[in-house]
Formats: sequence, structure tokens, C-alpha cells
Amino acid sequence: MKKTLFPILLLICLFILISLAGCTSNEEKASSEKPTPTQKSEQEHATGDNYTATDIAETTKGANTLPSFLSTKPEQIQKIYQMAGEDHELLEWIPCYCGCGESVRHKSNKNCFVREVKDNGEIIWDSHATTCANCLEIALQSVSLKKNGMSTLEIRQYIDKQYKEGYAKPTPTPMPSA
Repeated sequence: MKKTLFPILLLICLFILISLAGCTSNEEKASSEKPTPTQKSEQEHATGDNYTATDIAETTKGANTLPSFLSTKPEQIQKIYQMAGEDHELLEWIPCYCGCGESVRHKSNKNCFVREVKDNGEIIWDSHATTCANCLEIALQSVSLKKNGMSTLEIRQYIDKQYKEGYAKPTPTPMPSA
């Protein structure tokens, strides 16, 4: 039994190694060519120059049209993304405390959800918050506090106080004026 199992395992390992070698040679060939703007963006994305390799960017017509990467996510996450899209101006003033300021160079909690809002109203969404409870919680708290009548400065002070200890370093978010 042991004598027949060893060759089978050896063949499986060999097959996996050949498969991986094929992937590597394709990647090396692609990287040796001059990158297109899309490839350059993907390379920056993969190296952490802008975002992590797992973050997805998707453009929609506005806050009322959520990105397709949310279609398989729980309804609560979709609702928080909707809120973040609608109140992205508030979230520009709110730091995130998940460590994304250092790991993916986010500037505020807004960047966990929204990379950019274009002049025509289109939103380039970011999937980062789909896997981060801190990002989701901070956005939900911030928008809820705004709906309860708190000013942007009061919300910022509240979030800073809540996440002061036991969380990662905050994003380098400027303080709103009074």
C-alpha cells in the first residue's frame, strides 16, 4: 500500500510544481513588456503603492448604484456602503483606525469605501471595508451621529475618543474646523 501511495503523491506534487512554473513564466513575460496604463495601475495596486492586491475598484454612476463586488456581501454591509457613498464628505474628516493609513495609504475612513468621486458624480468604490469590521463600524457610527444632529467636529472628537486605545494608528486625517 505504501509503495503505491508514494508514486501517486509524487505525481501530484510534480503536477502542482509544473502548474506553478507555468504561471510564473507567464507573469515574467508580461512584466518584461512595457506596461499599459491599466497594467501599471495593477502593478502599483499589487505592490501596495496605492491599495492592497485584494482591494477591488469599481466605478458606478453614483451613490445610488452600488458596486457589483457587494452583490455577495450581507445586506448590512451593502447598507453601510450606501451610507458611506451618500456621506463621503463627512467621512473625509473621520480617521480610520484599522491600520489602513500605513498599509494602503488611506487618508480617511472615506477611502475604505470610496477611492474617488468624479465631477460628474460617478464614484470609484473600494472593496477594502468589505473585510474590515473597524472600517464599517466607524462609518456607521459617524453617519448615525450626523443623522442625530452632531456636527462634523463633534463626530470626529467622538470617534477619536472611542478608538484612542486598543486600535491601530489612525489615518492622517485633518481635523475639521468648528
